[in-house]
Amino acid sequence: MCGIAGIVNFRGDAPPETASLRRMAGALRHRGPDAFGVYRDKIAGLAHARLSIIDLVTGQQPLCNENEKLWITFNGEIYNYVELRRQLVDLGHSFRTQSDTEVIVHAYEEWGHEAFARFNGQFAFALWNSESKKLILARDPHGIRPLYICRHKSSLFFASEVKAIFAAEPSIPRAFDPEGLEETFTFWSIVPPQSIFRGIEELPPGCIQTYTAEGMAEKRFYEPHYPHDGAHSFQGSIDEATEAVREVLEEAVRLRILRSDVPVGCYLSGGLDSSLVAALGLGVKGDKFCTYSLRFEDAEFDETDYQRIMADRLGSEHHEVMVSRRDIAEAFPLVVLHTERPILRTAPTPLFLLSKLVHDSNIKVVLTGEGADEMFAGYDLFREAKVRRFWARQPESEWRPRLLERLYPYLARSPVTTRNLATAFFGRDLAHWREPGFSHGPRWQTTAALKRLLSPEIRTAVAGRDVATELLASFPAAFHKWSFLAQDQYLECRTLLSGYLLSSQGDRMLMAHSVEGRFPFLDPNVTTLANSLPDTYKLHVLDEKHILKRAAAGLVPRVVRWRKKQPYRAPDALSFIEEKAPEWVDMMMSEEAVRKAGIFDPIAVGRLWKKCRTAERRGPFSNSDNMAVVGVLSTQLLHDRYIRQSFNDIAKIQLQTMVDHVEKKVGP
Repeated sequence: MCGIAGIVNFRGDAPPETASLRRMAGALRHRGPDAFGVYRDKIAGLAHARLSIIDLVTGQQPLCNENEKLWITFNGEIYNYVELRRQLVDLGHSFRTQSDTEVIVHAYEEWGHEAFARFNGQFAFALWNSESKKLILARDPHGIRPLYICRHKSSLFFASEVKAIFAAEPSIPRAFDPEGLEETFTFWSIVPPQSIFRGIEELPPGCIQTYTAEGMAEKRFYEPHYPHDGAHSFQGSIDEATEAVREVLEEAVRLRILRSDVPVGCYLSGGLDSSLVAALGLGVKGDKFCTYSLRFEDAEFDETDYQRIMADRLGSEHHEVMVSRRDIAEAFPLVVLHTERPILRTAPTPLFLLSKLVHDSNIKVVLTGEGADEMFAGYDLFREAKVRRFWARQPESEWRPRLLERLYPYLARSPVTTRNLATAFFGRDLAHWREPGFSHGPRWQTTAALKRLLSPEIRTAVAGRDVATELLASFPAAFHKWSFLAQDQYLECRTLLSGYLLSSQGDRMLMAHSVEGRFPFLDPNVTTLANSLPDTYKLHVLDEKHILKRAAAGLVPRVVRWRKKQPYRAPDALSFIEEKAPEWVDMMMSEEAVRKAGIFDPIAVGRLWKKCRTAERRGPFSNSDNMAVVGVLSTQLLHDRYIRQSFNDIAKIQLQTMVDHVEKKVGP
């Protein structure tokens, strides 16, 4: 995994400055501290920060094709590069390296845009054709790897992280986009191409953008398919499906273990997904295997017992890091520096500390279980929607809503513990149970209540906008033909998988310490099979990930496999309320700081902060207050670093690759 960046000025009147490209690479140093490279001609400049994983000797970037007309800067991995390379060699292509990066170059030469659907991997890259003066930007189907774009004056800037764009050119305006805030405080996340910064766009997952002097053309090379009209449906029994799921997962793990020239470890959360991945990984590796777990001082969040049961079974070299509320409060500013967006949960913070543990043990790559809940219907939200639709078909029933009592057993303040409140909360909008968005309605409504904290100026700027309706209107034509569960899964992937789970908790927390995450559950063969399965194979009555539990038989102990679902969570707002909380907390929540930033209403934030401080000794906060405190703090921190401060403090780097067609220079 690496960091990529670039500048293109199609007018050709001002070549990209080497200093700007160096600053972009320097801003991405944490993503790839092993080597840095720059290419530029009179129109385009590419920058690269390398984390060396495959082809440690000759895989430096930017690199090119045989005639040196097609250049690439690439972040990610193409796991089937060996097979693709073999095909390309048979077709007459010559390779100078052993890297997967060069396979992308020749694959594009051979198949054009059709090449991208052949890639089994996680990627974001820029291809620059210096002959046809064409720039191609592409991103993997699920948005595992990030890519941001900014048009400023006559130039196009792009980078893995926004900080590299701001570092490139001081004159680029830096301000929050009220529409990004509106999405954050509705969906818990931002949905690409929207970003939190005005003038910055995020390339949507599964998308190609082609830029020339005449303009930009966009094309999707990936759309998920779910069964409808007799198509895209798995036809076998559940036993056959179980075997098929295990086979594709084994292959996905095998590729992600073996296609690496450095050792690969594995996260171990104590749940089914990471345990299954670790068990399959050990089967591939066959010997010493490092596993990594988070522990929490707060018993409500701790899963140590299950982690150790699985680690003992694996016989792995197991590493743990204990996380306290104080740890979360102290690390939170750095976490927000890397998320580059407001967050409503502190959950990324322990993962930031976990990737440091991995880095400190000299491991560069880890397997994780992300994606399993989305592909195999693991979240309580899917069970909740199923119960609410069942209830909606007979709204006068008294026992149907009582099924909700089976949900959220892990929450100290579960919404189902008070029956009347639960009935009122989950009973909203039952008449709309057939409509898109029904599953996510309660979450969105709860989150949207936080917008009462926004300043009048921000609320005025987005007055009349209904981001939920706009999102639902953008769904593919086949959406209405899918089952309700498939619709709910698609919506979860469209909003939170890339925008929050894979970015704020995944890529950003891993790459903050130069660690690459690999995600077997997002392998294209796994996702295609999962999407094709009958709903009952995934959500059997109210048993989530039913088929995955069956596939894990013999690999994962029964006590882990059939334990009650406990999604990964971390201590939230209480981390910032304690007496020993860091000084920055009160500074960010002060009336003066809130007023200067102009994002929130100082009076409303003051009331929230006073209420939380008063309520601290009475136990856990409500879900709404937790989100409000974390949301305000992260937004304030983000504003302080990305809007108020400058980007003049970028670390200088030493280039190992320099191809300069402007000054006719090749070499470091």
